[in-house]
Formats: sequence, C-alpha cells, structure tokens
Amino acid sequence: MLDPNSFTPVPVTILTGFLGAGKTTLLNRILSEQHGHRIAVIENEFGEAGIDNDLLIQGEEQIVEMNNGCICCTVRGDLVRILGELAEKRENGSLIFERVIIETTGLADPAPVAQTFFVEQDIGEYYLLDGVITVVDAKHALKQLSECHEAEEQVGFADRLLLSKTDLITPEEVIELETRLRLINARAPIAHAHFGETDISEILDIRGFNLNAILEIEPDFLGDVSHAHDAGITSFVYRTEQAFDAARIIGFMDVMVRDYGNDLLRYKGIVHIAGCDRKVIYQGVHMLLGDSIGELWAANEVRQSVLVLIGRNLPKQEIYTALDSCRVI
Repeated sequence: MLDPNSFTPVPVTILTGFLGAGKTTLLNRILSEQHGHRIAVIENEFGEAGIDNDLLIQGEEQIVEMNNGCICCTVRGDLVRILGELAEKRENGSLIFERVIIETTGLADPAPVAQTFFVEQDIGEYYLLDGVITVVDAKHALKQLSECHEAEEQVGFADRLLLSKTDLITPEEVIELETRLRLINARAPIAHAHFGETDISEILDIRGFNLNAILEIEPDFLGDVSHAHDAGITSFVYRTEQAFDAARIIGFMDVMVRDYGNDLLRYKGIVHIAGCDRKVIYQGVHMLLGDSIGELWAANEVRQSVLVLIGRNLPKQEIYTALDSCRVI
C-alpha cells in the first residue's frame, strides 16, 4: 500500500463528449501545447476498429488505444489493467509521465469511468480524478440532448463544459444552448473552444471532481452502475487496400450525407486516393462533412483506407457496395 504521506497521486482527466464534438481536436491541442507536462493518453472508441490514434499528434506521450468496446461497459476491466500497467512502468522508470488523460468514446456514460477511481482501491490510491471535461457540439447539442441519454449524462457529470462549433450557430442559439446546459448542470463553468483552442489551465489541475455533487446527480454512483447503448446505434468499418478515385469518393460522400445525414451520428476515415502521396482525412457529424490533407504515407506503410461509420439503422451492405464502386480497379 502506498504511503499517503510520501506519495502524490497522479492526476487523471476524463475527456468526454458526444460523437463528433471535437474531443480529439481538443486532445491534439493539449498534446501540442508547450506546457511542459508529460502525459499518458488512454483513448477509446466504439466499434470494432479505431482510427483516432492515427489522428492524434504523436510526440513523447504514451498513447494506449482501446477499441474493443465502450470504456464504460465490458472494457472497464481493461481500463483498470492499463492504469495498473502504466503505474508499474512509471514506478520502474520505463515510462515517464505526470498525468493521464482518458478520452472516452462519444457514446460513453462517464459515471462508470469515474467510478473506477473510487471502487478500485489500488487505482484510487495511485491516481486522483482531477476532473471530467465535456466537449459539447454547439451545432447538434440540442438534438443530441433530446434523443440520447448519454449526451445528458456527459453534460451532467462535467466539471467543465467546452462548447465547440459555436461559429456555426447564431449568438441567440448559443444563449439558448447555454441555458439548456445550465438546467442540466448548473455547477460546471462553460467556455468556448474553437478548434480546440482553450486555456489549458481551465482543463488540467482543476481539482474539479466533487464526489458529493456527483452523488446528488446519481445516488448509486458507488454501486453497480449499469449502462446500455441505444439498440439502434451500430458501428461498422470499411477497409480496402485499393486506392479510391478522387471524384468518385467525393461523390459518394456527398450522396451519403444527403441520404443518411440525419442518422449518421459520426463518420470518419483515413483514405488512400489514387495519385495522392498524402493521407486524406474525412470527418463528419450528421450533415456536416469536413476533409483535410494528412501526413505523407510512409515508404513501407500499407496504403489502406479505413472508414468508420456510427449511426442508426444504416444500410451497411448498400454503403459497402457504393464504396466498392469508388475504387480504382
């Protein structure tokens, strides 16, 4: 058992927010900031394959990806194991870090994740839950809060609320959203984060997690917290090592957003375009689709396209067939 008089627990930040809110953008902002901290990152995705690890800035930070389920469900045992392994490596000197950031999947209820630090004795002694930061997609939040209980849970458990995409709505709509958020969580300060730009001091070392306040929200927080996803939400992955034709894949994306945008909660991918030496990154939420040019394909790297789609009642086979037709044969 650790001596509390001679050991300072490692602070942990839980970074949450609904699908496509901008968590990875914010995390990249934190990792690229010249703040002098060494950070271990645990990153989780919903579905059979994850690509966020490829979208994160790779520096000296330790990044551990968990992509075999929701971090608040079957893989919480993995979270305990990974935190234990990180602690062991830190103690034997094979890994140096001062804090941990856990980026949850956009469908995670943060309660069981936070619960880990209070019901697992070894974890609770070595780590200190510093705060829960929730990124809120200002463009889609009101709809998400009405339709998905996970979005409400993420807001309710937040110690800080960061609004992204406020440039896509009117000032009046921002006020309406902030009013709704305060009805759910009156204690969490609200700030804006344009493309992840925010004051690091408002995110790290805030000592914001208040167990008594959480117990008021969820009295059985320290008990057996069950969690179930919307049965209609599914995730699937499309992979191919054949290059896409640029015009065809652009046309597919436009049609997909037009026909299925309302049911597409989140879609993202790293794509190999014929004749392009750089990765092309697609990311979208509902009807909003963005693309950007990523890093160069490495000389020995397999040029594989991976597209992840999360949504309600999506026609998987139709989408697969349409994507197949976009390939250069």
